[in-house]
Amino acid sequence: MPIKSLTARVLLLTTLWSAVALVVIGLVISTLYRKSAERGFQDLLRAQLSNLINSVSIGEEGALAGTPQLGDLRYVQPKTGWYWIVEPLGTFTSPPLVSPSLGSVNLPVLSVLEAPFDKNYQRYYIVTDSVGNRVQVAETEIVFEGDGRSARFRVTGNIDVIEADVGSFSHSLYLSLIVFGIGSLIVNALAILYGLRPLDQARGALERIRAGESERLQGDFPREILPLANEVNALIESNRRIVERARMQVGNLAHSLKTPIAVLLNESRVLDQSHGDLVKGQAEAMQGQVQSYLNRARIAAQRDTVLARTDAEPALERLVRVMRRLNDAIEFELTITTGLALAMEQQDLEETVGNLLENAARFARHKVIVRAAEAAPEVKGLDPMRRHWVELVVEDDGPGLEPDQIREAMKRGRRLDESKPGTGLGLSIVSEITAEYQGVLTLSRGNAGGLQATLILPGIVKDVA
Repeated sequence: MPIKSLTARVLLLTTLWSAVALVVIGLVISTLYRKSAERGFQDLLRAQLSNLINSVSIGEEGALAGTPQLGDLRYVQPKTGWYWIVEPLGTFTSPPLVSPSLGSVNLPVLSVLEAPFDKNYQRYYIVTDSVGNRVQVAETEIVFEGDGRSARFRVTGNIDVIEADVGSFSHSLYLSLIVFGIGSLIVNALAILYGLRPLDQARGALERIRAGESERLQGDFPREILPLANEVNALIESNRRIVERARMQVGNLAHSLKTPIAVLLNESRVLDQSHGDLVKGQAEAMQGQVQSYLNRARIAAQRDTVLARTDAEPALERLVRVMRRLNDAIEFELTITTGLALAMEQQDLEETVGNLLENAARFARHKVIVRAAEAAPEVKGLDPMRRHWVELVVEDDGPGLEPDQIREAMKRGRRLDESKPGTGLGLSIVSEITAEYQGVLTLSRGNAGGLQATLILPGIVKDVA
């Protein structure tokens, strides 16, 4: 799955790069140290070989003589892999000289074809002795001065010394690199988080704009982000002017249509009843349609802006207070969560809830219940980019509606009870306004037995002191 977070991407890439770089650095340093240790080991054997040559000569009896002291106790300890051997060559018959550490250990010798001599007439090769030690051999052949007799000189060293040295160094190296890598990752993470902090500030400023808490992108941004902030502020200002112009045009259109429709309604009164009722009905329908489409145009002009904000508590209390005065025989119960605010125009909220309250009061027997709270996040069909939604419930204790009657009631101009006053436009207007705000309207049978209308509308988190 693609990583959506820019911070996570940068942290992941820097972590992978640091890990790869540290592993490569560790391998390179360990390899270089191994080569250096092998050269040092070979130089040590070369020096010991020279000491051995200088310590051996031909004795008075014509045999090899000498007591080499190579300055290393491992040459006197048995089976250590540290040996020296001086063997006569050719017709030179003399017992070989060997180090005390060799004892009964058998040390194989490679042929010249397998390990040739170098330009200094020395050769180095690795063999395994009879007790399992892997040893490196430094070998040369020397002709003694005077009589032409020669001998082979060999000095060996246990390769486990190199492996132990390289292993200890590698362990310390990798441990140091791990500590350094963890420290580097922490420092890189802090540097990246600090470097990307202005983006988080910009995101927070945008969220405050979307929540209606601010009208501009405010903050002390670095020069890389400042042009973007200025463009966003310019866009918001342009959007504000467009909304104001749309509102003015909607108002002008409503004003220009108000008088002609009023004239038609007045003229319908002086006509005979059949024609007057026809003209009146069509004029009222036209008035409702015009008002509906004007509302939709106005809502569409400002729906996605940051200008719409209405505090739910005072608006709903005012509506309920008016309904109590108009319907003194019905009890209105209002329950609202403190601090709720809606991202919609106040007149749209009043029109939607007002229509629902009028409809509930028309069919209620004794009581109308109004509830407002933050909606549950799992409500389906809502804009996923908006974090907060408000649930408004208007419920009565009237006869309620069956599912097929609910579908019929949602149609524009349909009235299920002709004995009650009204035009049949209320629920359809509520549905249209709710849809324009990308909300949801559902009708069902409530706990009180009557109709329950549930509105899910875009909300804003309101700071409560």
